[in-house]
Order: sequence, then C-alpha cells, then structure tokens
Amino acid sequence: MHKLATILCVMSVSLTMSVSLTAQWPNRPAPGVPRTPEGKPDLSAPAPRTADGKPNLSGVWLVRNGGALFYITGDVKPEEMLPWAAALYKQRQDNYRRDTDGIHCLPPGPKAGIAVGGYPIKIVQTPDLVVVLYEYQTLFRQFFTDGRALPEDPNPTWMGYSIAHWEGDTLVVNTAGYNDRTTLDLAGHPHTEALRLTERYHRRDAGHLDLQVTFDDPKAYTRSWTLPIEFDLIPDGQLIEYVCENERDAPHLIGKSGEEAHVPAEVLAQYAGTYETTGSVVRILEVISFEGNRLMINPGAGKIPLIAHAENDFTMEGTGVEFVKDAKGAVTAMIQHWTEGDRYFARRK
Repeated sequence: MHKLATILCVMSVSLTMSVSLTAQWPNRPAPGVPRTPEGKPDLSAPAPRTADGKPNLSGVWLVRNGGALFYITGDVKPEEMLPWAAALYKQRQDNYRRDTDGIHCLPPGPKAGIAVGGYPIKIVQTPDLVVVLYEYQTLFRQFFTDGRALPEDPNPTWMGYSIAHWEGDTLVVNTAGYNDRTTLDLAGHPHTEALRLTERYHRRDAGHLDLQVTFDDPKAYTRSWTLPIEFDLIPDGQLIEYVCENERDAPHLIGKSGEEAHVPAEVLAQYAGTYETTGSVVRILEVISFEGNRLMINPGAGKIPLIAHAENDFTMEGTGVEFVKDAKGAVTAMIQHWTEGDRYFARRK
C-alpha cells in the first residue's frame, strides 16, 4: 500500500472510532458516571456500586495497553511451547499468518478477553449476569453469576462458556469450551480445546478498570501465564456496528518471509525510539531499542526481535515493519503491515 494511502487509512479508522463513540447521542450523558459540579465526568471518583454493594463494572471501555493483543504470550519461552505448537506457530510466522482467524473474519476466541483490535467494549452488569458487548464484529460474552458450574462436556464454541463470582471487589471469570480454530494473539500462537481462561476484573475508580488474564492450556504450553490489561472509561460513549470485511483481501496476502539481511549497526541504531499511534480515543506506544546488533520492539507485552530484510524493511513475528524517513533522512514513522490492515505509528522521540 502506498504510504499516503496507509496514513489516510489509519486516519479514517481513528475518525470512525471517534464517531462511533460520540456522534449518535452527543447530548445524552450516561447514567451512573460520577460528575464534577460543572457536569464533567469525574474519572478519579470512587468506583460506582450497585444496590447490593458490588462494584459496578458497567460502562464503555477501551483497552489502554492494546499492544498486548499482538503478542499475548508475554515472557513464555520457545521451549515452554510443546513441539507441535511451536512448529505451527513457526509455520504461521513464516506465512505472515495468512490462515489465522482474523484474516478470515472469524470470531477472535480468547483474544476477546483483552478487547480485540483496540475497539471499545460495553459492560452491562445485572445481579445474576454480566454481559460484555464488543464493537468488533458485534460479538458478545455472558458471565453467569447465578452459581451455576461450567458445562462438563461442552460443545466447543468460538467464544467459550463463562461463569463468574465475586472475590471481594474483584469479579473472577472462568471460561472454558473454546474450539481450537482461533489463535491466542495476532502473532498466531495456537491453543487447543483444553484452554482455560481466568479473568479478574477490578474497577480501580470511576475511570479505570484493571484486568488480569491467566491463560492455561496444558496441551500446548508447559505452564500458565498471566497478562495485565488496563481499560479507560469512555464516558457517555456508545458502540456502533462493525463488520469484518478482510476476507476479500485473502487472495492477495503474501507468503513466506525472506531471509535476514545484514544492515549496518549505525543504520539500525537510528530507528531506536518511541513510536505512537493516536486518535481521539486511541493511544498506543511502542518502543524500539537497539540491543546486541538487532532491533527489538516492545508493543507492551515483552520484547520481540525485528528481522531485517532491507535497510528500512523488517518483519516482526512474520509481520512487515517499515520505517519512514523524511527528505533529510530523519526517521519520522513506523508502519506495521499487518494482514488485518496497516498500522501507522508516528515517531515520538
């Protein structure tokens, strides 16, 4: 894609998300949001509570550290993946993940636990049920808090089956019954039908929601791990319908990545810095460092090596990464060429 087209595409996405959150009912303040004497949302106020004294998780939320979606395994080492899972992951990496669920517009499965793609979610809390609505693909999940147990022999589904209970002010959600047709993250890490998710939701105050997600799949990994996620409240916001249309691009996706090229250390070092994508409701930071004669990128969930294929072209777990320079040779931006769509990051420093 031409660089200008890429920038315009990202601007369009940001504007679309802004409209989705504010344009339908701009003069309808959301009930239950604490406000200052001037009527503005007070995001540092204590978390609202329901009639039974539980923290009220209801609201429209946007994930803050969305980079975790790209590389969900955090500090899991390659040797902690079972051989079949490591081989499948390597195959997907080499082929730019062209056969993963997101490319084919399928439901995201366990990735939904951290709010897929930076799209907002809406939580609706009742005494016996907590519902999470996802703007991405207009999906939903149900957390039953009525004391039922998980199904003993569930029919595998895309989004799994969830039950929940309160531990003090934290909602603990247990999910099982996933099918194995999705990946854990955009990088393509696999999972099996044995996957279990434990999510711990804690509303820190009116404007901030903390989530700890623990992944446990003994048929694919030798240990479980936990990922911290943060959400910001979008006061007075709402969702709109979003429909995935990437399937039309599938025939045009590229295949295997090329061999690593030698790029002088002084060239690589000039790419080190902080890059961010911004919009009215999106802000994602990614840090590039130069370590051991190789560039490393940290999207918020651990460092990932960048493999050089030309002076300004790299791959990150099979995803294309391009650095952009101005007429004077200064690095101004980074473009990640995900098969789900390009992501533009302006250089911050």
